[in-house]
Amino acid sequence: MTPVAVVTGGASGSGLAIAERLMDDGWKVAVIDTDQAALGEAEDFLGGADAIFLAADVTDEDEVAAALDEVVDALGPISALVNTASAKREALFEEVSAELFREALEVNLIGSFIAAEAALERMGDRLSVVNLISVSGVRANSGCTAYGASQAGVKMMTEVMALELGSRGVRVNCVAVGPMDTASPFIQDAERQRPWLERTPLGRAVSAREMTAAIAYLLSPEAGAITGHTLVVDGGFSAAGLLRVD
Repeated sequence: MTPVAVVTGGASGSGLAIAERLMDDGWKVAVIDTDQAALGEAEDFLGGADAIFLAADVTDEDEVAAALDEVVDALGPISALVNTASAKREALFEEVSAELFREALEVNLIGSFIAAEAALERMGDRLSVVNLISVSGVRANSGCTAYGASQAGVKMMTEVMALELGSRGVRVNCVAVGPMDTASPFIQDAERQRPWLERTPLGRAVSAREMTAAIAYLLSPEAGAITGHTLVVDGGFSAAGLLRVD
């Protein structure tokens, strides 16, 4: 039976790239997003009988539950969930409002939690969850008080889920990505690239292909013994200290 994957935030950016990769790998894919216009464009781009496109806000438990019920009815039990829905809220600490902080937590952390709970209730024999986070969740970066905290929260939630759910045939992992290649048709945000790349040993951004390959691997049977892990795909950014000065 063809496995079914749900991609939240899948109508644009990294989520759309992931949805395309999974379809290429033979998955049935459900794309969930709040942006109706983007969902229409994603449907035109991906199309096919093995994909459905649903509007839902990941912060709304009822909307997510209804959307995943539609997924099961249309495609079958859920075998994989990839959480990419994200609110990137950047500001220096003294400029961060409580409202901005709550917004980052609500979408990035609580949204991932809501989607994971709903997928767990509708899983098949096994379930693999991959949470896509920023490398700001594993290393402190200026301007990322709210964003980084929300991403670090997703990382810890991933580890606790892996600990508690492994005996039920559930694997939960993270992919932490550094600056993405803005030449990709999926990635449009070029803001803040230069200073990040100056601190990256490989001296370049991560391609959409490299990011999606990491997720595809973690969802595959070859990664069957991997859970509670954060796979960092960042060109060495998180490992770098003072770069060599000649």
